[in-house]
Order: sequence, then structure tokens, then C-alpha cells
Amino acid sequence: MSDLATLHCRRNALTAQRASGVARVSYDGKTVDYRSVAEIDRAIEALDREIATLEGRRVVRQVRISTSKGL
Repeated sequence: MSDLATLHCRRNALTAQRASGVARVSYDGKTVDYRSVAEIDRAIEALDREIATLEGRRVVRQVRISTSKGL
């Protein structure tokens, strides 16, 4: 498992790469090629889970919405 600073660095690189539309990310002298935006999103989600675990937080997996007509 990596340290928190390294995970944040990787996540920032992936987020910037996703926004730019480029399919190659480089950090700490390493280069990773991604095939699709969905693959990048999955990598970001995995990093978010690792970061949350190291910070002692839980990742919200479900959001419940309730509505009513007000009657």
C-alpha cells in the first residue's frame, strides 16, 4: 500500500489527464496508458477508496432520495 501523499499525487495526475482528454499519465517517472475514459474513472474510484481507507473515512456507495407530492 502506498502512502497518502503518493495516492493524492496519482489521483491529481489522473484527474488532470481525464480533463485534458489525453490517454497517457506520467508521475514519478512512470507512465501509464489508458484505453478509455471509463478505465480512467475506475482508476480514480480505486484511488478514492484507498485514500478514504488511509484517512479513516468510509466511501458512500449509495445515495437514497425520497420525494413526496406534499399532500
